[in-house]
Amino acid sequence: MQRFLCRVLFCALLPGPALLTAAPTSPALMTETAIAAYEAGRREEAAWLFGLAARAGNRLAQFNYAMMLYRKETSAPDEHAAWRWLRRAAGAGLPQAQFNLALLYDHGDGVRKSLPTAAEWYRRAAEQGHVDAQVSLASMYFVGQGVPRDYVAAARWYLAAARGGDVAAQYIIASMYEAGDGVAADPRLAAYWYLKAAEQGDPVAREKYDVIRARLGERPP
Repeated sequence: MQRFLCRVLFCALLPGPALLTAAPTSPALMTETAIAAYEAGRREEAAWLFGLAARAGNRLAQFNYAMMLYRKETSAPDEHAAWRWLRRAAGAGLPQAQFNLALLYDHGDGVRKSLPTAAEWYRRAAEQGHVDAQVSLASMYFVGQGVPRDYVAAARWYLAAARGGDVAAQYIIASMYEAGDGVAADPRLAAYWYLKAAEQGDPVAREKYDVIRARLGERPP
């Protein structure tokens, strides 16, 4: 399970779980404090606070509590509690939870494998700008897994991820512009995205960039 903690808030310290009356009453503050406890190595306190905040409806706490359950850093009587909390966080619109839930269905990890379900959750996260979800959804469209093969849709999501800085997406969208797959062929845009990938250390992208620039009769920088 990737990215086991999604840090969105900053934190303040809190005494241990035994001091229930001292617990913050705001779910957001409980979540902040739980993150601080987790980062300080106080796993029991963190799980307790994440659980409180999760039950109060905080989606970040629901996600982090689920991740602690998946990592067996805490436990719950319900054997499906990790999935249930992750599903609640995803349903509440947290992009990282949506992406992680998609991964479960993509790989059949603790759930019945379902590529269409994975694609739906990747889509929800992708629409919120989650770059890894954009790449995953683009790849599903590109090969036709879980969704009908659609090069136009694949190009759309690879381009979104490329703009978000994903080097693999930058290379792939460059190749799509070069070949005219899902987009109108455009060697200058192909060169642009090959260069972006090359600037992040992709040596093959640099070679492709140089070839296209030479073909266009332009001197590489």
